[in-house]
Amino acid sequence: MSEKKEPLFSAKNLKLITNPLGAQNPITVQVLGICSALAVTAKMEPAIVMGLSVLAVVVFSNLIISLLRNTIPSRIRIIVQLVVVAALVILVDQVLKAFAYEVSKQLSVFVGLIITNCILMGRLEAFALGNKPWQSALDGVGNGAGYAMILIIVAFFRELFGVGTLTFPGLGSIQIIPQSFYDMGYMNNGLMILPPMALIVVGIVIWVQRYRNKSLQES
Repeated sequence: MSEKKEPLFSAKNLKLITNPLGAQNPITVQVLGICSALAVTAKMEPAIVMGLSVLAVVVFSNLIISLLRNTIPSRIRIIVQLVVVAALVILVDQVLKAFAYEVSKQLSVFVGLIITNCILMGRLEAFALGNKPWQSALDGVGNGAGYAMILIIVAFFRELFGVGTLTFPGLGSIQIIPQSFYDMGYMNNGLMILPPMALIVVGIVIWVQRYRNKSLQES
């Protein structure tokens, strides 16, 4: 009898996407990729672009390494992984410079530093090297989306309370807090756009997540 094929979106496969969004989030639970989360979240636009960039790189690197997993000698696997990730990062960087140059300048060196993001190497080592391409791609989607989600949440609060606007790719800056609020004496909190506040906002997100998810609380 032929082996029954597992559905592409079985419950097991869907967990590869949903777990990193919650109980296994790479930033708030595994504390990976925290540096870029602190560096590019002063505004929504660079946070969204950075999140999408990491998502693309982790999905395709997971997929490529999984396809090559049976042909990569163990002693050079790290070198192969770095070459694959570096090639994808260069491609993403060039695409951003071609189609979103202003955002590319805002992100500065942090796009190039995706290659050192612990999330990427962690997923390649822990998952892609031992699993099939489809599952590896889904794992990349989940972890990339989990990373991007935290960046966007942090950037949302920092920009909203820091300058009263939200900035989206292709749309520019949108005034969210009405002018009437400022006329009544409301003032933006300039501390929100300073680097230390990124760490504080991430800490608050971690606290909220652990409060809501009892399994993450230490006994």
